Amino acid sequence: SSGINAEWPLRPGDTSDEIKLTDSDAVLIDSLQTNLSNEFDSPPPPVVEEGLDTIKVTVEKGDGTLQTLNVTIKQELLAKPFVGGWRHKESGKEYHNCFVQTLPKKYFCGETPKHCRETQTVTNKHVRSQTTSDTSTQMTKTGCWVSDRQDKIIVPGKYVTADEKFCYMLRQVIILQSYFRRWKAQRYVNSIRQDHIRRIEWEKKEEERKRKEKERRLKEEYQRRMQPLSKEDFDLVYHALELWRREEIENINATKSGPERKAALAGLMDEETQLIASIQRHKLIAKKDNGKKAKRGFLEKCAAPKEWIGFDGMPTKMDTPYTMRAKDLKMTYDSLEKRYLTREERLDILLQLKLTVKEHDCKLTKDIVELIDREADLLMRGSKEQNLEGLRQRISTLFLQYIKTPLFNAEAANLLKVPEDPSSLRKDIYYCRGCGNYLPSTDFELTTNARSIGRCRKCKNLDSEGRLREDFSRYRSLLRSIRATEESFNDHSRIIFLLTEADLRYLAENIWGAQSVLSQWEDTYDLTLVRWSRRQEWSPWNCVLLTNEEARAHSKLVKPEEAYGPVFTQKIKYRHILGKQYFSSMPKLSDYMSKNLQSVNMPLPSNAEKIMYGGRKKEEKLSLPALAEAQ
Repeated sequence: SSGINAEWPLRPGDTSDEIKLTDSDAVLIDSLQTNLSNEFDSPPPPVVEEGLDTIKVTVEKGDGTLQTLNVTIKQELLAKPFVGGWRHKESGKEYHNCFVQTLPKKYFCGETPKHCRETQTVTNKHVRSQTTSDTSTQMTKTGCWVSDRQDKIIVPGKYVTADEKFCYMLRQVIILQSYFRRWKAQRYVNSIRQDHIRRIEWEKKEEERKRKEKERRLKEEYQRRMQPLSKEDFDLVYHALELWRREEIENINATKSGPERKAALAGLMDEETQLIASIQRHKLIAKKDNGKKAKRGFLEKCAAPKEWIGFDGMPTKMDTPYTMRAKDLKMTYDSLEKRYLTREERLDILLQLKLTVKEHDCKLTKDIVELIDREADLLMRGSKEQNLEGLRQRISTLFLQYIKTPLFNAEAANLLKVPEDPSSLRKDIYYCRGCGNYLPSTDFELTTNARSIGRCRKCKNLDSEGRLREDFSRYRSLLRSIRATEESFNDHSRIIFLLTEADLRYLAENIWGAQSVLSQWEDTYDLTLVRWSRRQEWSPWNCVLLTNEEARAHSKLVKPEEAYGPVFTQKIKYRHILGKQYFSSMPKLSDYMSKNLQSVNMPLPSNAEKIMYGGRKKEEKLSLPALAEAQ
């Protein structure tokens, strides 16, 4: 076994102290009894001597006698390595070498670095030593003859001095170092080459992505110009019309003069009038389509079931009596809007509608029932479809008004913007200087530097279509992206939510020159305004106009002053001063700047009070929403 610390075999006449076993006697060991318990009722107890376990083993000698041996077993807590052994083919017993009782060799791993210049540098050390060497030889002499058949003749070669050997070793070391450094240089060059290839591929992908994005944007703009639907689309059309008009005027002024110029300008005005009339026709069509979509969305929202996220994370939907009522009204309205029906189908729809509205008795339901009876009478008389269009439109309009009434459709109360107290409509009424009407405050649009109420939205839109014709679609998307970025910081940024598209346009064009401060890139669709310092919130005095790629790199800088240098930083600080001077006159920002922006060391203008209140007295100052409401 692995615990035997002796060598075999036993021979007749040997004592226990002289017993030794060899490898040739392994067969004799196999002849031992396989189960020692057959000789004893229980295994012999171990004998402990000086901390070692000793057991007695009885073996059979070659002459048939039995010999009892004391075998010492050394207990080790560590796992002993397997260093070889053999297994009997017949009995299957395994025999291990006795070397397993020896502790494993401990290898010393020092902390001396092995891959450095010092390990490749030879350190000379001169030590003198004299060693003794005793030799002897024998040669033929009188009375002794030695054969010389196996003798070899040795011819001395060139003698190499210690300096020559050192120089040879040095040359070989230099060769090894040159090959090693060449291998390292090749690895470095290959890594640079792979980076360069990846960079070229990335640039190609970016160019392709930009090209596709530009094509998609131009296609969308062309589609918006050809089929305008929203107010932003019509602003884009009017802006294109204004650019065309200016270009034509410049061309006429450069090529014609006198009566010809006046005639050309008159013709240009007639052509512009025709284009405006065409745009207005498209506007009426878009308004009609948008009204249908709004009606459809209102009915779908009323009939939608209640939905929430359950405990298992899955959406749960539930229909209430109110939503089921709204769904029935929606189905009735959809059937009422169908065209190309037979007379019997139309009469069935009118009968169902009549039963629905007769559940309530009021003036609205009476008008609907009266119109239903009128259409049914005309159908029975065989009237044509085109003669009934106006009557059917009146029935649909009144029934839609019936659906929007919270008394008949409880779900409509959650979607209509009707105040609970009608007397509240009398508050916040202002006079419009354009149309001369008294309108609620929601019909007025205040800019950040507004000093008075001014004109309503309708008058401003009409003035923009007639004179200015500005397009803020690009700055509207830019403002939306900046607000989304500021929300991701989650540091209570507020100023960006107070600015409008016109303010952002002034900041980008008048202060930053509508181009990147690094690359002078002028495509506004590739530019964005990011924070100059990440530790402070976004503001006109803490921003910089860069391209999208430059903005991503700039956002990783912790201290931009150290990265860009003093000259470029001074240029940016000058732009920040201009932005602070312009936007400090805003009523909604003046109080915020004076209280919360102590880090910007620039005092407010001396006439700040006059600018804040627009030349009025403090008692007559303009009432504006708080910062939290504005956000």
